[in-house]
Amino acid sequence: EGCILSPSATAAVVGGNVLTSQRVTDVILKAFEVCAASQGCMNNLTLGDSKMGYYETIAGGSGAGPTWHGCSGVHTHMTNTRITDPEILERRYPLLLKRFELRNDSGGRGKFNGGDGIEREIMFRKKLVVSILSERRAFEPYGLHGGNPGKRGKNLLKYRNGRFINLGGKNTIDAEEGDSLIVMTPGGGGYGKADGQEEYLCEKEKIKSFDISSGSVLNYQLAQEQA
Repeated sequence: EGCILSPSATAAVVGGNVLTSQRVTDVILKAFEVCAASQGCMNNLTLGDSKMGYYETIAGGSGAGPTWHGCSGVHTHMTNTRITDPEILERRYPLLLKRFELRNDSGGRGKFNGGDGIEREIMFRKKLVVSILSERRAFEPYGLHGGNPGKRGKNLLKYRNGRFINLGGKNTIDAEEGDSLIVMTPGGGGYGKADGQEEYLCEKEKIKSFDISSGSVLNYQLAQEQA
């Protein structure tokens, strides 16, 4: 009780079925050393205004295993939702799909390579409120047994004047006509060390400590302990 998997009734929680569940699956698979991490989220995108709304999840790379390469551009673990066809998307919504392709070399290298993520760019044809709920934007999907991790995801807002801003993993913005959202989903981790592959320094080794003496992480911990 009172933990991230069983929070109190007053805890601020969201995305348990689309984000937390993904990370729990990766933890279990890593504990049994079954395979490298997959993209670790579903890249939830919602947008709309007072008259319409649209929601989609975006695929990424799956992790490699002891005898297989990871798959590219797929949903993993507990989801396999089908994305809206471009023709339907553009006909029914004030959107223009400018790009939808594999994110080359985003899967981790190894004896068996992780799958590549996706790059998806959507331009807005009217003013809309846009929200992105995603993970693996700070830490890479881990590799296993010497395999390299997959690339982190990235969410960018491209203004119509050509300026870019990084939205981070979770954000809500007011997009104007002509602005575009670019979602680059994570790749899967690699499995095993390939011949000639350089040693990779993982994020945990790069960042030796994470200070939680103040801020939202500590506040959440204290709230759960007091519940």
